[in-house]
Amino acid sequence: MHKFYPVAALSLVCAALLPLAAQAQLRATPQLGGSRAPAVTLPRAVDTTPRSADFIVAVVNSEPITNNEVRARLVRAEQQLAAQGSPLPPRTELATQVLERLIGERAQLQLARDTGVRADDSMVDEAERSVARQNQLDVLQMRRQLLADGVGVGQFRDELRNQILLTRLRERELDSRVRVSEVEIDQFLREQQESSDLENIEINLAHVLLAVPENATAAQVAAIQTRAQQVLARAVSGEDFAKLARETSEGTNAASGGQFGLRTADRYPPAFVQATASLREGGISALVRTGAGFHILKVLEKRQAGMPGMSVTQTRARHILLRTGPQLSQSAALARLADYKRRIQARQADFAALAREHSQDGSAASGGDLGWANPGQFVPEFEELMNNLNPGQIGEPLVSRFGVHLIEVQERRQTTLSPREQRELVRGLVREKKLEEAYVSWAQEVRGRAFVEFRAQPE
Repeated sequence: MHKFYPVAALSLVCAALLPLAAQAQLRATPQLGGSRAPAVTLPRAVDTTPRSADFIVAVVNSEPITNNEVRARLVRAEQQLAAQGSPLPPRTELATQVLERLIGERAQLQLARDTGVRADDSMVDEAERSVARQNQLDVLQMRRQLLADGVGVGQFRDELRNQILLTRLRERELDSRVRVSEVEIDQFLREQQESSDLENIEINLAHVLLAVPENATAAQVAAIQTRAQQVLARAVSGEDFAKLARETSEGTNAASGGQFGLRTADRYPPAFVQATASLREGGISALVRTGAGFHILKVLEKRQAGMPGMSVTQTRARHILLRTGPQLSQSAALARLADYKRRIQARQADFAALAREHSQDGSAASGGDLGWANPGQFVPEFEELMNNLNPGQIGEPLVSRFGVHLIEVQERRQTTLSPREQRELVRGLVREKKLEEAYVSWAQEVRGRAFVEFRAQPE
């Protein structure tokens, strides 16, 4: 039993905005100690008003891609690059990359539909809840924000559905192609031991961005710099950085506390790497000026890529699983688990007793106890909710493709990994890298089989 790791080989400018929510198993091959997906931020307003009548720029197996589709994705990519302080390539070059990404996605989505891959509404509902949780909103609040930013709820859900379809297709096509041998684990460990290249250093940074508009006057720049210095002083004095980011940052990842997620140093703007090179975990940089504005950076994590930490945080949780079907609808399962939660919190029922009586999972006999779990041991949607709970806290009912779960976190602890556990963590990392390589080859195969007719240059 293993998990399909989200493919990381896609280019930054065309990175998916949406979580890859559909996974095949609840239990999964462990990821490298504490590896996690970057927090998902909501798309900001994108001006898709056509300068002239919309037109077709390419046709993929008789399915058109329009200029407005390219423009919407292009503007979104430019916003992301600017917020991160990365240099923007020429717009025509970026538009070409965006169009190629859309062509590849369209060909893969057609293959998914033709081969029977499906994403039902419950999967889309859970993906929508996942995005809302990562942005610290409920679904209704998120939908209002999307509408205020000019993004239709139907459009957003269609994008979620497409991402789920792509994930399930890639899982089916690629998972069986990748195996990791003990020799490969040994070789990987040897190669990583002494390396100091930027591509072998992983950093998780959070930032606060105070944006400087184009053509800002000297007085405007000075005023923004003063505000940035004030925010920096608050951060250095010990204020919660994530809270500062949510309150003051104008970056696209502000809602997630300014986090970029763990990535290799060569995937950050050089100015960010230089400003944090001498900082340890928890350190805060001086002001960093880029074309986007003034940045304040905090080092959340820094480590040698691919080398598991000797110590990890383990979580012990338990759950109740109700499987949905003709005898039990999803809404009924949600209501039943919500009632269980109410009764447990009111001390009218015991979690373990309810799990033994009602849970439809192998853990039922042990009161729903899942044992001590390392980071990455569960698939993302389950682990995301679990990681957001404090010991003793019960989450809201969670919908997955298996049914509906009620999760309680019991304990957390720091533990030293055994040599065997370390090798299993490394196995997951090696497998992820091999999946990335397999994805590139497979995506080229799918693209090569598609009939693509270019009609016009995107504008």
